[in-house]
Amino acid sequence: MSDNYRSREERRRAMNDNKPEGKSQGKPKKKKKGGLFRKIVAAVLLIGIIGLIAGVGTFFAMISDAPKVDDSVLKNSFSSKVYANDGKTVVKEIGAQKRTYVQYDEIPQVVKNAFIATEDVRFYKHHGVDFYRIGGALMANFKNGFGAEGGSTITQQVVKNSFLSPKKTVKRKVQEMWLAYQLERKYSKQQILEMYLNKIYFASGEVYGIERAAEKFYGVKSVKDLTLDEAAMLAGLPKAPTTYNPVTNPENATKRRNTVLNLMAKNGFITQAEADKAKQVDVQAHLAKQTESTSKYDVFIDQVIEEVKKKTDADPFSAGLEIYTTLDTNAQDYVDDVMNNKVVNFPNDKFQAGLVVVDNETGGIQAIGGGRNRVSGGLNFATNMRRQPGSTIKPILDYGPAIENLKWSTGQPIKDEEYHYSNGTPIRNFGRNYKGWVSAREALGRSLNIPALKAFQATGADKAKEFATGLGLKLDEEDGEAYSESYSIGGFRTGVTPLQMAGAYSAFANEGMYNAPHTVTKVKFPDGTEIDLTPKSKRAMQDYTAFMMTDMMKSVVNESYGTARAVRTPGLEIAGKTGTSNFSADEKKRYNIPDAGEKDVWFNGFTPNYTISVWTGYETAKDGYILSANETGMAKNIFKHVITHISEGKPKGSFKQPDSVVERSVEKPTGKDLKRPSGSTPSSLITKEYFVRGTAPTKVSQTFVKKEKEKEKEEKKEDKKEDKKDNNKDNKDVKPKITASYSGGAISVNWSASNAASDTTFTVTMSSPNGSEQLASGAGAGGKTISSPAPGATYSFTVTTNTGESASSSVKVPDSSDQATEDDSTKPEDDGTTDDNQNEDNSNTDQNNGSDQGDDSSTQPDDNQNSNNGSNNGGNNSGNTDNNNNDSGNANDGNSGNNNNNGGTTTPPADNGGSDSGSQTPQTPATPSTPSTPATPQQEPTTEN
Repeated sequence: MSDNYRSREERRRAMNDNKPEGKSQGKPKKKKKGGLFRKIVAAVLLIGIIGLIAGVGTFFAMISDAPKVDDSVLKNSFSSKVYANDGKTVVKEIGAQKRTYVQYDEIPQVVKNAFIATEDVRFYKHHGVDFYRIGGALMANFKNGFGAEGGSTITQQVVKNSFLSPKKTVKRKVQEMWLAYQLERKYSKQQILEMYLNKIYFASGEVYGIERAAEKFYGVKSVKDLTLDEAAMLAGLPKAPTTYNPVTNPENATKRRNTVLNLMAKNGFITQAEADKAKQVDVQAHLAKQTESTSKYDVFIDQVIEEVKKKTDADPFSAGLEIYTTLDTNAQDYVDDVMNNKVVNFPNDKFQAGLVVVDNETGGIQAIGGGRNRVSGGLNFATNMRRQPGSTIKPILDYGPAIENLKWSTGQPIKDEEYHYSNGTPIRNFGRNYKGWVSAREALGRSLNIPALKAFQATGADKAKEFATGLGLKLDEEDGEAYSESYSIGGFRTGVTPLQMAGAYSAFANEGMYNAPHTVTKVKFPDGTEIDLTPKSKRAMQDYTAFMMTDMMKSVVNESYGTARAVRTPGLEIAGKTGTSNFSADEKKRYNIPDAGEKDVWFNGFTPNYTISVWTGYETAKDGYILSANETGMAKNIFKHVITHISEGKPKGSFKQPDSVVERSVEKPTGKDLKRPSGSTPSSLITKEYFVRGTAPTKVSQTFVKKEKEKEKEEKKEDKKEDKKDNNKDNKDVKPKITASYSGGAISVNWSASNAASDTTFTVTMSSPNGSEQLASGAGAGGKTISSPAPGATYSFTVTTNTGESASSSVKVPDSSDQATEDDSTKPEDDGTTDDNQNEDNSNTDQNNGSDQGDDSSTQPDDNQNSNNGSNNGGNNSGNTDNNNNDSGNANDGNSGNNNNNGGTTTPPADNGGSDSGSQTPQTPATPSTPSTPATPQQEPTTEN
């Protein structure tokens, strides 16, 4: 049997073989899992130990060459030397001489609390390094970007400013932490805080240390006299001394002070009520009057100090640095002379100016004009003052982006017309008129606002912002809308500085390469470490954009319509742009400023070598406004003097046309498309413009070809008319005459015409009680007698020539009761003809004394109505005087022609709307006369209005 086993052992084995596999393998697998876990833990521990050993080794390697904690270095300062751009001339040694050391016990608690709350709220809890704060800083930097928040304690800041170079490396940071720990072991918290408060840099003019700052800003004799709001203001300054300076930037200073007050309240140093009360104090309410005048090169060196601190974190007043700058002493000396009224005559003492001179190739600042009558630490109108740039922004936000992105040519047609912003607000040019179709070049040269807005709209706000950012202009956003359309003509709130504008414009001159304007090239530390601070060049625009914009700005200077013709300088190739800005309606009303008063006047200009940005105006609206020609022209005047001086003895250079640009002749714009000129295009309407290669127009204009054909047709028509006139001699000058008189029981009628040709024909008609009838028709003058006219009846006669001219006359037959010896003279009627002189003597001879001086009546003004009075004075003929011949269109009142008729001759009607009147003695009928030769016309008088 299969179930019979030979032994119990066999039975046991058989049963084990039939057990499920999982159960029999369970235990051994658990053992394997446990072994793997232990191996992983062991590996991790081993790696950790190795890492720890490596880290410790690295740490000690990094701190092995760290400087010693030296008491003399902590409490003393080492001056720094500032070199000119030749690298040899020391222009100034800064530091140490303006320090006022104050002991810990002399510093009031409110000042200590303000700085601790702002810089290191856990100062009394850590041992030199606050790992809690470092963690928070790392999180802030991760969320908001590197540099959003710092993790250095007050102790670390003392170490950094006293012992280490500002290189931002891991090694330097490790050494900083190590020395901070060592400093805390050697000195008390009170001593460290004392060192810190006596080393801090507060403002330009070598203001550092809390005691010196208290005296500088608030005029107090001791730091003990500072109030809460003043202590909070000073505690907020070290983060950015220039940005938060209450003297020059009160708005930013107020925000910063209030931030400090909030931190003090948050951390329990003051109550919220105390903080709110301190916030109500005007940040400038307690400021001392700044009276300390600047010394030579101080304006430039202030900028040097700011750059060194910003780029290296080193303190130039105590770190013993060697600072190499871009200062051109010759240029700076001349700019100082300009600011001190030695070169130009400023209108008054309150009139201000700011300027910056930049080397185009490097971006190095050669000279700075910070303002007039400046005091140490006062507002720098070249680097700190922000004002609206007016039309100087147009190359940057309007035309530059259009050429860069749309490849506009310098001749791009733009219609200057009545226009408005996209929101419906009207926009106007300065002159309140419109030029129609103009080129982009002319629009910029004339500084027209409407074409500038159209260029901005064509490119779009985003591209305009991108272009400006590439030139160092990070303009703010207003009302949540980035780059509104008003930006196109400089209408933004915060404004720009001459320093920024000089940097931006220099890129146009430098073939589109932008170098941030700077004063420092390198810094050398006491330990021999050198840091190169020269900014790296970057392409801000294509070379075609730079060249074409430059050429357009040359038109601003060189063309007759340009707004900067005053800066033309022999031997220098100059391009640039003018700009002005206006006061707000509220400012005009508050300070009684006339509509023509301007707030800011700019000129930004450049040669191939240098760029200069000049701003002029007044610090505040209450100080004044720009109105006179001297004031409005001051920015251009300053530019011209400075650019002339700094260019003397140096190669002038020229703006080189790149291969990406071509020049072509085109017709001046009359529509939206540019076309090549035809052979019929007048030379005055042909201009040369620049195009990005491949975009020049190929179509030839037919405008003047069509006009030429039309002109030929018109000329043929005129020739036909002239031929007809030649055949008729001069039909325009044919002046018919007719006279009628009663005598001896009959009416005698005679007709003729002056200037009549051989083929001139006459048609004579008569109106009588019996009706109208034609008396005669034919060539040449003639006469006719009407026998036995009806007594008491009036007979009217009209003569008409084949040229359409006519004249009329009438006579009344006496009643039978009238005296037999009395005859009626003729009485001409005004028939509206164009004859100015229709007087005839008793022999029917035309007396023309100046009657042909003027044009015919169709060209005369309506108000020139002269009265011709005719009278019979014993047969004396005085002729005709006509003064209505002035082509200026002025009325000649009171001019009269005295027509004296003898022998029964009647004067034909005048054509100027006047009346002829007079009484004549009856005469015997005159025989028909032959037309006389017209008198030679006299020269017309002219009138200047």
